[in-house]
Amino acid sequence: MNIGVLSLQGAFLKHMQLLKQIGVNPIQVRYEKDLLNLHGLIIPGGESTVLSKLIMRQSLYEPMEKFISKYPVYGTCAGLILLSKIIENNKIVKSFEKLDISVKRNAWGRQINSFITNLDIKEFGKPFKGIFIRAPKINKVSPKVDVLSSFNDNPVMIRQQNFLGTTFHPELSNDYRIHKYFIGMVQEC
Repeated sequence: MNIGVLSLQGAFLKHMQLLKQIGVNPIQVRYEKDLLNLHGLIIPGGESTVLSKLIMRQSLYEPMEKFISKYPVYGTCAGLILLSKIIENNKIVKSFEKLDISVKRNAWGRQINSFITNLDIKEFGKPFKGIFIRAPKINKVSPKVDVLSSFNDNPVMIRQQNFLGTTFHPELSNDYRIHKYFIGMVQEC
């Protein structure tokens, strides 16, 4: 199975390492041709404004939009922002508008306010260590969205059809359960 990892910015190498650990072939996505022969795509964290600009500069927006309409996609932190229908404090981020949520960028605070907390996630037996770095906050979800985990009454892990999103960085925890969950979504399609 080939899973693409958008490799323009952010911790894409950590996602690739976790995918290898669970027996999946990770493919770096930097150009349109890299989207061929993939079964799913991960859009990693980073800085959403920069990531959006890089997608446009690489002429990846339209090819990614076509891909996203057909295959499962997982967005972490900035990746979740790029999948959101509404970005509350947005001026220049171009979203794919797939997740029926309203999100606010950097809502948990600046870099100095980063934190780690144990999260209870539906279908996971033991807590997952959530690492929040300049994380977005999901302020509204439609009934179409399944909230898989919350922190302080705010959704932090969601699923809507073939889309998975986390406001935290599971790739930094070295716990591959969320990546395995995403691979399960890919196998369902």
